Amino acid sequence: MKYSHRLSDAVHILTYLEIYHGQKISSQDLAASVDANPSLIRSLIAKMVKAGILKPKSDAPAPQLSRPAAEITLLDVYYAVEENHHLLHIDEQTNQQCPVGKNIQPVLGKAYDQIQAAAEAMMKQITLQDVVDEVADRIK
Repeated sequence: MKYSHRLSDAVHILTYLEIYHGQKISSQDLAASVDANPSLIRSLIAKMVKAGILKPKSDAPAPQLSRPAAEITLLDVYYAVEENHHLLHIDEQTNQQCPVGKNIQPVLGKAYDQIQAAAEAMMKQITLQDVVDEVADRIK
């Protein structure tokens, strides 16, 4: 199973931008920190600009947040960069002739919806500032 790292990478980018705010930062700098391709970094930045998390490119030395980090939640970033907003996925190819195979999808769907709602509620409570502060403390 392949896992998406978009949320982690996007939060990493935003945290880097906040910690090194005011300094000249390129997509190559961000890519080196994330250990990813600069094109992935530019793609994530574009998604966050489109979502209103980052300001469009200007004369600034680096991309900038569009609002204070304390006003950006993990849920905001998640919605900006993840194309499929579902944490858990149901196997859609079950044997419909089997009583379990026929009924597992709606039952798991209900459970997964509850898990999704709980995860989103938690993500809404954690701000980018929370992440930035903890990373900055660890750097010291």
